[in-house]
Amino acid sequence: MTVKEFLDYMSQELNRSPRTISSYADDLYTFEAYFLKKDEGLTWETIDADIIRDWMEAMVDKGNSPSTVARRLSAVKGFFKFALVRGMVTSDPAHAILSPKRSRPLPQFLKENEMNALLDKQVWGDGFEGLRDRLIIMMFYETGVRLSELVGLDDEAVNLMDKYIKVTGKGNKQRVIPFGNELKSTIKEYVEERNRSVSRKTQALLVSEAGSRIGPEMVRRIVKENLARFCSLKKKSPHVLRHTFATAMLNHGADIESLKQLLGHSRLSTTEIYTHTTFEQLKRVYTEAHPRA
Repeated sequence: MTVKEFLDYMSQELNRSPRTISSYADDLYTFEAYFLKKDEGLTWETIDADIIRDWMEAMVDKGNSPSTVARRLSAVKGFFKFALVRGMVTSDPAHAILSPKRSRPLPQFLKENEMNALLDKQVWGDGFEGLRDRLIIMMFYETGVRLSELVGLDDEAVNLMDKYIKVTGKGNKQRVIPFGNELKSTIKEYVEERNRSVSRKTQALLVSEAGSRIGPEMVRRIVKENLARFCSLKKKSPHVLRHTFATAMLNHGADIESLKQLLGHSRLSTTEIYTHTTFEQLKRVYTEAHPRA
């Protein structure tokens, strides 16, 4: 029984992304190195729950955060669940081990007036870079896509007539996200300028000046530089704009189940973290409904 067998399963049968597989590999090989250092005679088939608990305690002693310990334990749990189903082990030593409690950070998001200022056409150039960078910000804010989904978009995934994009999310699951007239005109204007001024080497919607598909690091830089101009949030990432999309949707009356589908979440509990941000919605309902408001 080897870690490689599990990683191959994740790649070939679960269609997990290379980044996810790399993270699992790091965590599992870290644990393997720990128990082999403890006793060279130990194997994945012979370790028990006490070894796993000792490893967790060792990580805490080294200053690892509860979220890091929980993530690594999750990888080990996934490995043993796979091994048990495949008959590679007769019992799962990680099954009854609980993850350390961790406080979940609340999502950071921009206010509507900050987004309005950020998307004001007057602060962007009308050349290729200005149009592309503004479109990137608007795509995150108006569709709530993930970074990987945005950079993976091809022209054929954008339907301007019916105003929707088709994205491929986690686990290669596809979903359709509608958008409005403003984003439609912004995409159209960008595509016209791109086709006029850039020699494309790819079918990607978003490209560099050299014509290649734009990469995640470049998008992160574009977002960070432009958010810094209009907000004071400590975190300035594409995911902040995804949080902003979710918060805006809830504040303007979207139901949580619809938002779950738009965001591509597999569990409703993941989406519910955004409900804390909807104070303005709660305040409006209170004002309208309470007789003493």
